Amino acid sequence: MHWNFIQCALLSLLKHLYDNSPYALRVLGASAYGLRVRQWRYGRKTNEFVQTALERDGWSADRWNDWQKERLAYILHCAATRVPYYRTMWESRRRKGDNSSWEILQNWPILKKETLRENPSAFVADDCDANRMYREQTSGTTGTPLALLHSRETLRHWYALFDARVREWNGFSRNDRWAIIGGQLVTPVRQVRPPYWVWNAALKQLYLSAYHISADTVSHYFSALRTYKVRYILGYPSALAALAQYAHRLGIPPPGVQLAISNAEPLYDYQRESIALGFGCPVRDTYGMAEYACGASECPKGTMHLWPEVGVCEVLEDDAVMPVFAGESGRLVATGLLNPDMPLVRYEVGDRIALSDSSDCACGRSLPIIQKIEGRSDDVIVTPDGRFVGRLDPVFKADLPVIEAQIIQEEYDRLRVKIVPAATFNGKHSSEIVQRLIERVGPMRIDVELVDCIERTKNGKFRAVVSKVKGSPVHELS
Repeated sequence: MHWNFIQCALLSLLKHLYDNSPYALRVLGASAYGLRVRQWRYGRKTNEFVQTALERDGWSADRWNDWQKERLAYILHCAATRVPYYRTMWESRRRKGDNSSWEILQNWPILKKETLRENPSAFVADDCDANRMYREQTSGTTGTPLALLHSRETLRHWYALFDARVREWNGFSRNDRWAIIGGQLVTPVRQVRPPYWVWNAALKQLYLSAYHISADTVSHYFSALRTYKVRYILGYPSALAALAQYAHRLGIPPPGVQLAISNAEPLYDYQRESIALGFGCPVRDTYGMAEYACGASECPKGTMHLWPEVGVCEVLEDDAVMPVFAGESGRLVATGLLNPDMPLVRYEVGDRIALSDSSDCACGRSLPIIQKIEGRSDDVIVTPDGRFVGRLDPVFKADLPVIEAQIIQEEYDRLRVKIVPAATFNGKHSSEIVQRLIERVGPMRIDVELVDCIERTKNGKFRAVVSKVKGSPVHELS
């Protein structure tokens, strides 16, 4: 019997037992799993890693360039000589007379996510034992599985950076109680009564379900945050914003957390306003991915700083392998520097960002700055005249009685807007949404549809924009 089949069957059995257990046993199971996770993420050198990362916050651009060049040379050597996919690629190029150097990053092709998804084992170095590595299965925003392998060392460096540039920057530590809203099914979807969460004692973590948030349940969520004395909460901004809006509209007082941290999805301005109001605390954004090819976090001054130790970031034109100018948006291509055992070289992340040409920040740190994160490359609106329009969140700013909204591009000249309305929503608000969209995308047919909820992806993520068109109509007609 195939080992993967046995693993899947065992996990299915454990999930069945968990779902049908009383809360006390769920806590025991979650805490046992949390202990395993803690042993992978943290070790004797974690505090040293954290302090080293904090010391690097003040490095000059030249010093960072020198550090990245040295680390990149090591990663490229590992990839070209130890990793089957890349080694085969370079051998094939040599046979065809291509003598370009693999020591130069720009000589490497763009790695598409589909290529990695088709054969992830081909990207694992020869001398690595995959059975002794941490396996992470991520469904991605589209719900298509992607298998990733990380060594213990890679995980510990990543989480040390998180400790330094998320927790420490904001006055917290691993010893503080915290909450998370993520994609794990910690509570069966069929469950209609609290608790909609589970306590993970090993990580001092209250894991809240992202699948039970409603006007009827928000008071239970906020009560749990108070009961467990949570100091900060991290989660999908869509889930945090929904909780915050329900609480504010129902007059439920803030739960006493000191900070809300968004991750895994783009944070829109109207969501930030709602979260800050409903939770009664500041909001900090983060940026990262399960591939560990790029990472960033927002400092207390509101600037999104890159983590240069994680990867070399290129921002390229949408339809060409050419860098955009500083401050312009383009597709993110990242070369991971943390994981030499499964190196991803010039990996097309699937997001659109813009990098600043300055690293000056009032916080005093000199880390590179992300000027703008637009979200997924395939989640932007393409107008009939060929423009790519991202960050349409100002359409739904806080003056509208909207709980959640999703824009679906059905055709180049047609948008459908799903709205989860608050009680005071009416036809005038629909007209206002249509007008604001037209101001940004130009003349298009726009239909507004009121719904009870907006469907999440398999991992519980929210997509603010869903595009059913590909490329540009201008290119198609030329």
